[in-house]
Amino acid sequence: MKALFKYLLAPLVALLSACSGNPWNNPYPAADAGKNILYSAFAERPKHLDPVQSYSSNEILLTAQIYEPPLQYHYLKRPYMLIPATVAKMPVAQYFGKNGAQLPDDVDATQIAYTIYEISIKPGIRYQPHPAFARNEQGQFLYHDLTAGDLTEVYKLADLPHTGTRELTAEDYVFEIKRLAHPRLHSPILGLMSDYIVGLKEYSATLKAAAEAQDGQQGSDAYLDLNSHPLEGAQVVDAHTYRIKIKGKYPQFMYWLAMPFFAPIPWEAERFYTQKGLAEKNITLDWYPVGTGPYMLTENDPNRVMILDKNPNFHGEAYPSEGMPKDEQAGLLADAGKPMPFIDRVIFSRDKESIPRWNKFLQGYYDASGIGSDSFDQAVQLTGQGEATVTEAMKAQGIRLETEVATSTYYMGFNMLDPVVGGLSKPARKLRQAISIAVDYEEYVSIFANGRGIPAQGPIAPGIFGHRDGREGVNPVVYDWLHDRPQRKPIATAKALLAEAGYPNGMDAKTGAPLVLYFDVTARGADDKSSLDWMRKQFQKLNIQLVVRSTDYNRFQDKIRKGNAQIFEWGWNADYPDPENFLILLSGAERKVDNDGQNSANYDNPEYNRLFERMKNMEDSPERQKIIDHMIDILRHDSPWLWGYHPKDYGLYHAWYGNVKPNKLSNNNIKYYRIDGSLREQKRREWNEPVLWPAVLGLLALVASLVPAIIAYRRREQGTGTRQASPAAQEPGAGNA
Repeated sequence: MKALFKYLLAPLVALLSACSGNPWNNPYPAADAGKNILYSAFAERPKHLDPVQSYSSNEILLTAQIYEPPLQYHYLKRPYMLIPATVAKMPVAQYFGKNGAQLPDDVDATQIAYTIYEISIKPGIRYQPHPAFARNEQGQFLYHDLTAGDLTEVYKLADLPHTGTRELTAEDYVFEIKRLAHPRLHSPILGLMSDYIVGLKEYSATLKAAAEAQDGQQGSDAYLDLNSHPLEGAQVVDAHTYRIKIKGKYPQFMYWLAMPFFAPIPWEAERFYTQKGLAEKNITLDWYPVGTGPYMLTENDPNRVMILDKNPNFHGEAYPSEGMPKDEQAGLLADAGKPMPFIDRVIFSRDKESIPRWNKFLQGYYDASGIGSDSFDQAVQLTGQGEATVTEAMKAQGIRLETEVATSTYYMGFNMLDPVVGGLSKPARKLRQAISIAVDYEEYVSIFANGRGIPAQGPIAPGIFGHRDGREGVNPVVYDWLHDRPQRKPIATAKALLAEAGYPNGMDAKTGAPLVLYFDVTARGADDKSSLDWMRKQFQKLNIQLVVRSTDYNRFQDKIRKGNAQIFEWGWNADYPDPENFLILLSGAERKVDNDGQNSANYDNPEYNRLFERMKNMEDSPERQKIIDHMIDILRHDSPWLWGYHPKDYGLYHAWYGNVKPNKLSNNNIKYYRIDGSLREQKRREWNEPVLWPAVLGLLALVASLVPAIIAYRRREQGTGTRQASPAAQEPGAGNA
């Protein structure tokens, strides 16, 4: 019986002893409690971490912390302002005529043959530790000639034990510009940059020919030495200075110098990663970046976790000493002048579903969170003035709300190469216009974004030059202006357009078959089913059958690249604050098919293209606005997109998360953040303390219910033992004595 009680009491002892330990639901090691770590989540695995190819928002979240382009945006000041990152001073555009003579700054743009940007970087900047730089005592690279035998026990980059580093040079920046034309890398901005960087288009052809010749001799994975092929438009002046030569005048080029496309890549890294056998083990620049930034990627398991650690070789940078008038009151200047980064490690855990992410945030296991539709009412309330603030429950936890109007647009695109929805013919155009009216984005924003957005009237986001508000900014194809506000046209108008397109009541007038359209989206979780059902119902208003084709993000990108999608949804975060960055998304020269550009709809209108070429390099002016207005009119008429909406970003942050100021253009923000690990650990324990009394009472009740049965069992055992012992105690014949 003692043993039985021992077994029953063991769980009770375990419950009581757990009260002082790590919270039971903590997904992180107990050894990390209180450490200077930032915890975040991601839903989609990144495809490219090589800056020459990376162009997605889930990728720049990582690459912007690792790579350092020459320029960056001021973290606190608005409007957005470019400042030095690795450069010693801001580069200044120098203009030259056809005869090579330098021109004054105020010269007419038509007189400018080319522009030169001379860029000087700071000395003493060094790369993160990496095997590509490791050398032996004789100065030879340790890992540049690996054999199959050398790779037998190598499964990840860390299996190569030796690392090295070296100083950042101007040649590294020139090398990356050359990589834009690398025939095996397929940079998404090659087409655009070939129009500007002198000689880049010809350089691409040169490298392609060199690679083809090399393939025949050494195989398709051989190292293509870009250093042996000069590029006129990017040249080294000295160890810390290089020049970029631009055709004509392109003032927006300065913004590109703040993007990872123009970050430095050392030739040693490319030489190292192109060795045979490494790609099969995912040891590539797409998997293990090499940078000079404040952080380096130390663990890449994109199905589970990705970890950034502080770069021990980081050259250092001071927190801004100036900001906007309200920044000091908000505590955003408390760290002025202090060395960054403040956080030692960043752990990104993969969480595909929004509900688990939200619950972990409330438990303190993620430091910040977006707000899904399901949790909006729990998190946000509106004041009498219509301003958003956190609910009392969130406020009690010390959670605060930060909002920012995004320089972004979410849209639904038509593949203009598709035989049904594409093309510039009148029937196809009317079909797209009918759908544009039927899909009610006011309703979408209200239901699925909790009002956090503005239905778009065109591609340019609010806050960007060229965007118009009020009556003059309304899309007349989709809206009427009634009672001083835009009102979506009635569905009868859409049905009339559909009939004119050749599909009366959603039926093909020629064949009598129902109109079936296909909607390509990235793979969705269960919480997105309702939005897809809603989209089907929008098309059902016109009796059009919408078939959803869901796939993972990488496959989705491939379909868009090859023009295999019919209707798709996507979004665009501005790379820089200029209308050209939005209007280029519909430039014919930027078609995704054939040109591998950013025009995913493959829209190609000659008049729009002509106006775009005229507008793109202009300074902001009334004349530029007039051209933009004409371009927007063309787009509304052709309707290559359902214009969707411009989102307003809401973010929730715990009390221990400091120095947060939302900045949609500056992506290298982690270095500015602060974490109070002690406060976080204290709150985690408070919020996740196990409630033991129900379990204890349940266990005691179980014990109490078993006691009578145990006593009865013991009595029966004792009685049986006595009866069995009595006959055995007598000797044979004893009863006759």
